[in-house]
Amino acid sequence: MEAKIMLITGGSRGIGSAIAELAAAEGYAVCFSYKSNREAADAVVERIVGNGGQALAVQADVAVEDDILRLFEASDRRFGPLTVLVNNAGILEKQMRVEQMDAARMQRIFTTNVVGSFLCAREAVRRMSTAHGGKGGAIVNISSIAARAGGPGEYVDYAASKGAIDTLTVGLAKEVATEGIRVNGVRPGVIYTDIHASGGEPGRVDRVKVNVPMQRGGQPQEIAEAVLWLASGKASYVTGTLIDVTGGR
Repeated sequence: MEAKIMLITGGSRGIGSAIAELAAAEGYAVCFSYKSNREAADAVVERIVGNGGQALAVQADVAVEDDILRLFEASDRRFGPLTVLVNNAGILEKQMRVEQMDAARMQRIFTTNVVGSFLCAREAVRRMSTAHGGKGGAIVNISSIAARAGGPGEYVDYAASKGAIDTLTVGLAKEVATEGIRVNGVRPGVIYTDIHASGGEPGRVDRVKVNVPMQRGGQPQEIAEAVLWLASGKASYVTGTLIDVTGGR
């Protein structure tokens, strides 16, 4: 069987680590980036290797183009031709209204969440596209239900950045559909991860889960299952699609 190689941005914690561990369990060699928490990244690698899998953690900030290039080159050297990219890395900042935001905050959000995802998608297409001599592959972008809800009173800038990811998903899917690459997205709802602490409210999921029809927050593993399905041959006729994993929200 041909090797399955998955590159995940932001794979040391939360949804990213859940994707990395499930992918490894399903036979992927996994390369993932982490921005600063080496201890968390090493722990993910240790769990994967301890279960018989292959994993490589690479320090890289997706807001920095040179870091992205180094990340993809490290994956190439270690594992060979890439077959799946998961654009997972993303940030949000302290909850506030739009009139309180400054340009520097917006620049940080959009550089990481949007520009970083575009550049990673570019590098994946250069490797996967049959137009460039590749054998095809899949890209899965992690968006957010905030792209539809808007994030009012909390993080409209983050929501807008995820709206851009939805557009990237649809547009790129059509652009490379004849080149062996499928591009899809997953829009998580309120999920138990520590990203909420970045917004200043670590317990946010428990506060807002009453607005979820299923009356609970989601787990990172539930997002990972959707990602792995989209990456697999079981989704061979699926491209340009966004799957909401939101408990009905």
